[in-house]
Amino acid sequence: MAAVPGRDGHRPTPSEVLVGVDVGGTKIAAARVDAAGALRGPVQEVPTPSHAGPAAMLDTIAGLVVAVAADGAGTTAARRPGPVAAVGIGAAGVIDTVRGTVVSATDAITGWSGTDVAGGVAERLAGAGLERLDGTVPPVYVDNDVNAYAAGEAWIGAGAGAACALVVAVGTGVGGAVILDGSVHHGAHFLAGEMGHMPCGLAAGERCTCGRPGHLEAVAAGPQIARRYREATGAQDVVSAHAVERLARAGDPDARRLYREAATALGQAIAGVVTVLDPDRVIISGGLARSGRLWWDPLRETVRRELIEPVATDLPLVPAALGTAAPIIGAAHEAARSLSRAG
Repeated sequence: MAAVPGRDGHRPTPSEVLVGVDVGGTKIAAARVDAAGALRGPVQEVPTPSHAGPAAMLDTIAGLVVAVAADGAGTTAARRPGPVAAVGIGAAGVIDTVRGTVVSATDAITGWSGTDVAGGVAERLAGAGLERLDGTVPPVYVDNDVNAYAAGEAWIGAGAGAACALVVAVGTGVGGAVILDGSVHHGAHFLAGEMGHMPCGLAAGERCTCGRPGHLEAVAAGPQIARRYREATGAQDVVSAHAVERLARAGDPDARRLYREAATALGQAIAGVVTVLDPDRVIISGGLARSGRLWWDPLRETVRRELIEPVATDLPLVPAALGTAAPIIGAAHEAARSLSRAG
């Protein structure tokens, strides 16, 4: 956790809440979360100023945190934010969780790489008067958004009780996270679980969003499924994986082939990681996880075909349980855990 005001081992009191934040490329969502993982009020959302620069991003994140805290402070005229024990943020990019900074990121958020998220948000919260009951500024903990999602699922979702779980997020990209002994495993370079950039045979000749060829994300992510369909058919009006799925359901042979290839490539990658980790279960999240059997059947078939016994028959492959609230809950939980570690 970054060295920000309030890092003194303070533990949340019953009068304080946590605030979890999910920073995405198109929207930023946040909510108050209690010590049991329940949302204490509605999820509030604002558009992400993704191309306005890091300062605008930090202003927006901090402003939303203050608004969420104020929403739980009653209906006084001043609408001062209520006490917050800590703030947890799940953000796109590779995150140094010790410093709370962005190690690297794509151009989905302009200038995001190198941003001191923890320090920048804490400074703005101090300026806005957000405090804990002891009068100090709430500490800010930052992690990758998929890691935050995994932390939520591992705590009270589909991974609850698992000693080891692999969480795979498939939507606009392909991400992943590893849960060991109930905690997110970050790795030496904060890259543990980044499955989207695994080598993939079905992606040979395809260029990944990171700029390198032959990575899983180039064939398995939603926008790439749509891109591959447009390139195969010339149908420029097909712009989403769900549109390809509808065509596949209607019997379109190219759509069926590309949808199956995406699921097969993902299944092969999952099997490779499972062979190394031997997790209790695999949890699938993201937009593609809401697909039907056209995607889930080849995914499950591939995973089981690639694995040896007894893993092939015993490994649960399940959808995530918490939905879009998972990264908010997980980020808040990780912030609370950081308080305990500091103490």
